[in-house]
Amino acid sequence: MTDHHSERPGSSEKDLLRQVTDLEGKSATAARLFDIRRIIGGLFVLYGVIVTIAGLTDDDAAIDKAQGIDINLWTGLGMLLLGLFFLAWLKLRPTAPPPPETSPEDEPTP
Repeated sequence: MTDHHSERPGSSEKDLLRQVTDLEGKSATAARLFDIRRIIGGLFVLYGVIVTIAGLTDDDAAIDKAQGIDINLWTGLGMLLLGLFFLAWLKLRPTAPPPPETSPEDEPTP
């Protein structure tokens, strides 16, 4: 039985390094995908649209109950603005990928 690693020296290290690089890239992508600003912004936009529509369709009895203020409309618009703020913040200041970690073996020797 021949040893797989002895046939091509260094190929397993290159494969391992490539796999680690691929995993780091996927990890950075997952971190950006599940950024809390995206989740909060998306939920506030969704609920803001729903509450704004409810405010636009309120009858006079619901407005009179809130002392003449269309509370659903104003709350929905506020939620919508807050959600858009979070999404704009995410777009303008994206999460930076972590710097690559180097080991002492990777450092060039003078």
